[in-house]
Amino acid sequence: MNNELLWFLFMLIDFSIALIMFKLFKKEGLYSLIVISIIVCNIQVTKTVNIFGLTATLGNILYGSIFFATDLLGEIYGKSEARKGVFIGFAALISMTIYMQFAIMFKPDSSDFANEHLRVIFSMMPRISVASLSAYLLSQLHDVWAFHFWKERTGGKHLWLRNNFSTMMSQLIDSVVFCSIAFIGVFDFSVWWQILLTTYLFKLIVAAIDTPFIYIGRTLALRMKEGVFGETA
Repeated sequence: MNNELLWFLFMLIDFSIALIMFKLFKKEGLYSLIVISIIVCNIQVTKTVNIFGLTATLGNILYGSIFFATDLLGEIYGKSEARKGVFIGFAALISMTIYMQFAIMFKPDSSDFANEHLRVIFSMMPRISVASLSAYLLSQLHDVWAFHFWKERTGGKHLWLRNNFSTMMSQLIDSVVFCSIAFIGVFDFSVWWQILLTTYLFKLIVAAIDTPFIYIGRTLALRMKEGVFGETA
């Protein structure tokens, strides 16, 4: 299976899992999704792949699903719950970084076969985490603000508009901040620039494709009679 097909398949599976988590566990499922996605995407981002003839990092799909989760939290439960999801993800990433730095400091037994592999991945994690935490907070808090800005301006109509407009600018903020902190000096400028462009482009595709899924999520919530729908405080 080629990378392009895998990418789209993974995206569909990711959003489907997000809806299942929401269906089973409601807002706690979305909080859990944010924690899982922020941790795993910061591991995946250390791998570069070729998709559509362009160099890109993995992790864009899972990172995009965090915006999906916070937008769905905001739509159903209000701005305060969306912000809570943002800060839960922030705390999870800090915790993971601390835990794994301790893990690679332990002297391995002679029978160990995993330590060097862990060291290769997680020795990058402090820089990746600083980049991710900075980009995450700036972009996610902007996304929550922008989502409710457009919700108020449209009187609660046009979910597709606030979902996409809020995410488009937020993903630009995220991509520029993350790629600058994480990868300047790591890759040649031509590769860095390509990673930045593809990162933003792929995140925009993820944001566009998540639109029908957020409508499904809102329909599920209505059927479960969950949420406050319209709270913007």
